[in-house]
Amino acid sequence: MEELIRTFIAVEISKSVRDQISRLEQHLRKEGAKVGWVRPENLHLTLKFLGNVQSVRIEDVVGATQDAVQGIKPFALFFSGLGAFPSLKRPRVIWIGVEEGAVSLGRIQKELEEKLFQRGFAREEREFSPHLTIGRVKSQKGIGGLVSKLEKTQFESEKMRVEQIVVMRSDLKPTGAVYTPLGVCQLV
Repeated sequence: MEELIRTFIAVEISKSVRDQISRLEQHLRKEGAKVGWVRPENLHLTLKFLGNVQSVRIEDVVGATQDAVQGIKPFALFFSGLGAFPSLKRPRVIWIGVEEGAVSLGRIQKELEEKLFQRGFAREEREFSPHLTIGRVKSQKGIGGLVSKLEKTQFESEKMRVEQIVVMRSDLKPTGAVYTPLGVCQLV
């Protein structure tokens, strides 16, 4: 039986920005809402979620990613602002927005879609909206305090430099997701 690997393509977040977000999460956690906060070491910006991919196709995914980043130079990434999907009124996903670097991320994501499609992978139907997921709401009960805090909290990260795109394996464990790099594609 062919092994299936839960796969996504992402930008890893620098340690200093992860530390900033960890402090933000601690601040938001005080509201006591039922939210699954993303562990700092798992923070990443998803460019493409592929779901279960046959292990023999991982090489295709890495190749498509390498092709997609051809000619794209390293760039600055800066996060700012807090929000929620689908809305702050009924949040399910809590996120931090991308202030600088969105154009480069959009270009890479568009190239990824094209190169992966050429290799037989499905296109994403939703429009790409670059963001950093920091939490997933488990219950709407008692969420009001958190929403109020989200509306009042200002967040700006320091700038980080994006120099590579990573193809990741995601293993879901009882203690949370464990991510393992399958391929690293350098921006030059």
